[in-house]
Amino acid sequence: MGLYERCMESAGAIRAASGGFAPDVALVLGSGLGPVAELVSDRILVPYSAIPGFARSTAPGHTGRLALGLLGGRKVAVMQGRLHYYEGYTYAQTAYPVQVLKLLGAKTLVATNAAGGIDLGFSPGELMLITDHIKFFNDGPLRGENDERLGTRFPDMSDTYAPELQALARACAGELDMALREGVYAYFPGPQFETPAEIRALRTLGAAAVGMSTVPEVIAAAHLNMRVLGLSLITNMATGILPRKLSGQEVNEAAARAEAMFSRFIITCLERMEV
Repeated sequence: MGLYERCMESAGAIRAASGGFAPDVALVLGSGLGPVAELVSDRILVPYSAIPGFARSTAPGHTGRLALGLLGGRKVAVMQGRLHYYEGYTYAQTAYPVQVLKLLGAKTLVATNAAGGIDLGFSPGELMLITDHIKFFNDGPLRGENDERLGTRFPDMSDTYAPELQALARACAGELDMALREGVYAYFPGPQFETPAEIRALRTLGAAAVGMSTVPEVIAAAHLNMRVLGLSLITNMATGILPRKLSGQEVNEAAARAEAMFSRFIITCLERMEV
C-alpha cells in the first residue's frame, strides 16, 4: 500500500470515529501547550492508537490524541501531542498526521511549539511569529518516491509561512495589546539541547529561536499546498545565554504559565481567519 492509500485509510478511520467530521484547520500543539485542546467545543476525542498508521506520542506532556470540534468558530482537528524525530521516528512518520489531516479536509496548518530564544531581546513567556525556518539535516519527510496526488516532486518553499496569515497574527496581537515577536526558527533534532557554540552559530545565521519540532510538519504542509501559520512560545533562553542549565521541566512550566495568553491569541486568530 502506497503513502496516499495509507493516508486515505487513516483519514477514513477518523471519519468513522467522528461521524464524518471534516476540519478546516489542523492545529499542532507543542510541548506544554496541549491544554488548548480542552477549549474545543462539541469535542470528539480520537486517540492516535485508534488511527491506522499513526505512531504513539512518547514526549512528556504530549497526550497523543486528536480533538475534533469547534475552536474560535472554526472546525478544527487539534493534535494534542506531536511526533518527534528524537523519539525514534522517521521524518516521514512525524509528518504523516499532517498529510492525513489534509486529506481529511484541512487546508490550513497552525503549527506551534515551545522554543528556546536565541535573539537576545527575547524573554521567556513571549510569543514569536515564525517568518521562516532553517533546517540543515540531510533527511526529510519528502525523501523517497513522490506521489503527485499529495504534491509536486519539488515543492517551492518561498512563502512557506503564508504572508496573509502572518499579517493576521500581527493584527490579532495588536487587537489583544500583546507583544508578538518575529523571527526565523532553527530546527535541531534533539533530544539533547544545543551547545553554546551551536547557538552562537545560529545567531550569526539569523535565527531567533530554536526547537526540536515543527519543520518536518511544515515541509509536508508545503508539499500539500497548505497555508501555514507558525508560532513559537519562547519558554527559555537558549543554551549559553543565561548562566544556568536547561531542562525539559523548565519548558513545560513556562508553557503552563503562558497558557491563558497563548489560548486567547490562538482563538482570536481562528475567529479572524478566512477558511
